[in-house]
Amino acid sequence: MNEHDILGRIEALVAEEHELREASGAGKAPDGSRLRHLEESLDQCWDLLRQRRAKLESGENPDEASARPVREVEGYKQ
Repeated sequence: MNEHDILGRIEALVAEEHELREASGAGKAPDGSRLRHLEESLDQCWDLLRQRRAKLESGENPDEASARPVREVEGYKQ
């Protein structure tokens, strides 16, 4: 997955997240498990994008970056 693909995936996930949140604002109960999955997927995509950019900056091959497990990404300290 290249940077363009990752950014496209992020855009699609954000759009779906906004749709779910807007629906909940209109009186419809949000699908909590789907929202959680979207948030986790977004975190994984952002992490992968950061990994690729870091590798590129340090002269490494960005294609060697790989998505980390949700548990690892969600465990990062902010």
